[in-house]
Amino acid sequence: MQKVRAVLVGAGHRGVLYSRYAQVAPDELAITAIVEPDPTRRERWGTEFGIPPAARYSSLTDLPDAGAVADVAIDATMDQDHVPTAIHLLAGGYDVLLEKPIAQSAPELMALAEAQRTSGRTLMICHVLRYAPFYSEAKRRIVAGEIGEPLSIEMAEHVSYDHMSMAFVRGRWGNSEQSGSSMLLAKCCHDLDLMTWLCNAAAPARVASSGSRGMFVPERAPQGAGTRCLSDCSIEATCSYSAQRLYVELNKWPEYIWEQAEHLSPELDLDQKLESLRTDNRYGRCVWHADNDVLDRQTVSVEFADGVIGSFALATNTPASSRTLHVVGTTGEITGALEDGTLRVRRIRTDRAASYDEEIVTTSVTDDMHGGGDHRLVADFVRVVRGEPASVSSTQLADSINGHLLVFAAERARQHRRWVELTELQPTVAS
Repeated sequence: MQKVRAVLVGAGHRGVLYSRYAQVAPDELAITAIVEPDPTRRERWGTEFGIPPAARYSSLTDLPDAGAVADVAIDATMDQDHVPTAIHLLAGGYDVLLEKPIAQSAPELMALAEAQRTSGRTLMICHVLRYAPFYSEAKRRIVAGEIGEPLSIEMAEHVSYDHMSMAFVRGRWGNSEQSGSSMLLAKCCHDLDLMTWLCNAAAPARVASSGSRGMFVPERAPQGAGTRCLSDCSIEATCSYSAQRLYVELNKWPEYIWEQAEHLSPELDLDQKLESLRTDNRYGRCVWHADNDVLDRQTVSVEFADGVIGSFALATNTPASSRTLHVVGTTGEITGALEDGTLRVRRIRTDRAASYDEEIVTTSVTDDMHGGGDHRLVADFVRVVRGEPASVSSTQLADSINGHLLVFAAERARQHRRWVELTELQPTVAS
């Protein structure tokens, strides 16, 4: 079948990861152009993917319309750039695979939806967890009616201390004014998307939410903590959040930690890493004296139009990351944890042999943090743009809007301390 040609727009960690599907399935996808303002990344990934120098662009305005150098686009720009770049690409005739979050407000989301309808192009969202075997198997069984009609869905996400402190305290998503995204939007739009998709419910009708920030604040700083781990901290050697321990000795999150120091050398040596953390690397800052403002705990309660109820809980600073699921239906239930890759399917029995049946379902789990969903997502995108049927996990825009509207309504509910009807977003959308 015809190979799909793609332009990578935004050569950060996520964009490169999706693009590597071309290396896994070279007969299906080829990365034939790149748009990246940073010259080091542009040349590094342009070289790795074998992109001709003439098809390496510093600005989206330099990219020709679809058909010249590529037919589809992988848009992995930063959160605040998603809508303008996606609209530009759609207008240029590209089918687009867009990194989440889709948009940072309801009006932006609706503007993008209108642009997609006008263009007639395919727009799919990188809600990769729909493609993780754990969730896709749960969806398949719910659709098949194995637990009857869904009544409730309970979900939780636990963000490990090293992930939280890296991405949402020291990192780009720690300050909502700078990133434009709340914690619920940046991290948990995956989960609320799954809730609207998994339970086979109608659209969400109303939502309540509460949350706070109380862990990574100056008041919790231990005595002796400084402003940077390797410059003025007297407790660095025993601190759980030591930048040297996490990012040098344990080599956690290297794709994020060293990205701003890439100009120093292709492979940073130990002295360069320590100097970077000691001076200008944002990941060398004390977690209690950073500029973070996002929540570190939150709950969301949802009522769907057909009566299904949902609950979601975010907890951070846990020893290990995990996501849990519990769907209750009229004749059974499905429970499990993503990291274990195991689902328990229980069905109520009507005979006298036992009160219920239990089936243990083991799904494949890979080392990536999205349960094996990343490349399955890209493969589905390739199938869709070829005109083949989409999978049950399909993340086309029309099927992905409700989860984001739920995020926006939940944030309004939290701020106003009340239940928010989803219809309240309509005047905002219309404006």
